[in-house]
Amino acid sequence: MKPHSILPAPLLALALLAPHAPVPAQPKPVELRYTSGAPPKGNPWVTQIERFVAAVDEESKGEVKVQPFFASQLGSEQDTVQQLARGRIDFGGFSTGSVALVVPEMALLSVPGYFDSLQQQDCVLDQHLIPLVTELFDKKGVKFLGWGEIGAIDLFGTKPFATPKDLNGVKAAAYASKSQMVTYASLGATAVPLGLPEWIPAFQTGMVQVVQTPITYALPSGLTKVAPVATRWGMVDTPAFNLMNKASFDRLSKPHQEAVTRAYARTPSTQLRSEVRGFESTLFGMFEKAGGQIVTPNADQRAAWLKTLAPNQQRIADEIGGSAKQMLALMEAGRKACPK
Repeated sequence: MKPHSILPAPLLALALLAPHAPVPAQPKPVELRYTSGAPPKGNPWVTQIERFVAAVDEESKGEVKVQPFFASQLGSEQDTVQQLARGRIDFGGFSTGSVALVVPEMALLSVPGYFDSLQQQDCVLDQHLIPLVTELFDKKGVKFLGWGEIGAIDLFGTKPFATPKDLNGVKAAAYASKSQMVTYASLGATAVPLGLPEWIPAFQTGMVQVVQTPITYALPSGLTKVAPVATRWGMVDTPAFNLMNKASFDRLSKPHQEAVTRAYARTPSTQLRSEVRGFESTLFGMFEKAGGQIVTPNADQRAAWLKTLAPNQQRIADEIGGSAKQMLALMEAGRKACPK
């Protein structure tokens, strides 16, 4: 048997003294922030956002981490949508009223009574508006990822609001968007611009008596405790906007950009809509069991709403300016082309 070979003593000493080769450090994950005004639990938006966070982690193999902030932790929607445009926040899911502060033309999508059906609305959004909407956000430094869903917007207040006259002289919580400002003005109501976190205190102090919002927000947030009467007027169902700061996206490596894109594409807008809309009836049932009152305008009352609100579409487009008339023209063409 051959003896084991050994290093000469001087070389062995040098080998023992030589520093070990450093282990390459693992690169830190890219960290991105996602803001939402959604209550932290009990609603489909949280489920959708958490699913997106998990998808980004999986698609990027853990190299991109998205940290969600719910319940307006980073500020009201009015503030955070503008922070996103400036690059201080990376992602966000926003309502029409808030994004209209950055891209005013989007206020046209929350005009009550415009679409004849949800099917028609979805068709117009998906088949007629995406190129222009993408272009308008791009000019503001924002990447439009796609549509989400806010849901049917009803009137929650301290009393029923079954007819347009019921809003005359009432103070209403509102986003500072042209759509809500014009709508309330046409009804003789006073719009009080407030962020989501300010709504409940405003009702408690008597500052406002009504607000337009979906049951998917009103019940989980606790708003229905101070605004216990829901008027299901059925005048508007608004999309949500899933957005990313364009500079944040551009700073990502190409593989990371592709990972984010794939993660978002996993859940199409049709599914996001159905998840929110399918939850509404459940929440209204919970609302009634908790002592809430539901008022549904009859056919004559609904006709009165439509007659009062119909002229607002052109008024809002005129006040917004910019590309609003172009967008309204696309909406009109889409409404004619899409099934009712």
